[in-house]
Amino acid sequence: MQKSVLRVAPALFSFLLLLSCGGDNTSSNVQSPGAEKAGKTNVLEAGADLLQDKTPLSKLNMYLDGFHFYNGDTKAQMEAHHYCTKINEDLTQCIIYDGNTDKAKIMGVEYIVSEKLFKTLPAEERKLWHSHVYEVKSGELIAPGLPDVAEHELMEELVSTYGKTFHTWHTDQDLALPMGHPLIMMGFTKDGMLDPTMLKERDERFKVSSEEKRKNRADIPTPAIQPGANAWQQGEIRQLKIDNTAQGGHHHSSPNR
Repeated sequence: MQKSVLRVAPALFSFLLLLSCGGDNTSSNVQSPGAEKAGKTNVLEAGADLLQDKTPLSKLNMYLDGFHFYNGDTKAQMEAHHYCTKINEDLTQCIIYDGNTDKAKIMGVEYIVSEKLFKTLPAEERKLWHSHVYEVKSGELIAPGLPDVAEHELMEELVSTYGKTFHTWHTDQDLALPMGHPLIMMGFTKDGMLDPTMLKERDERFKVSSEEKRKNRADIPTPAIQPGANAWQQGEIRQLKIDNTAQGGHHHSSPNR
């Protein structure tokens, strides 16, 4: 018997995204040095919050929680809290935090493109991107606070997309300040890769079951992964390094091949 899926009207879906909760349960990985905020700072912040326009931030209306690993090192894993906005039907941009409290640190960014756009990318560019098929189908990727029906529909949209991710602050390494250079991240592609303890702790915090989500998403079609994505699986690892030999001693990032 075919499973019926309730379709959520676009306007209602956006409304649900805005109302979704499921946050404020994951503290930052690090406590950074620095003096406590002064009273004057708090007053200035309150005034700026009231008076200044923050249109781009107001569009961050989608919250996704998943996991990344450093390209070239599948054992270096961390949870990633994505706050995203859809630029259009084929392009999404996300700010990534190491938690979901007011002390969370910005870890990096992720850009998400549809399969249609991914197919337009040059072959070398594709090697920087990862697929989302397994993350969706396995239940590892969740949209905290969304009702199951709305989350299911969102995952139907994400299953065929591709992400390009850079982490700029490596708080998983207990770095209290954003030291080091940006690193390219990848997503998991099969069972047994993600640390089960990390997944279990995440599920407990959000009161969800990845296994139940896997079963619930069994009806989502599994698209073929486009050539070039997840290039690390073929030994084509792309990572950034600092070139200290650049003229004048300036630091430049370059692909580490």
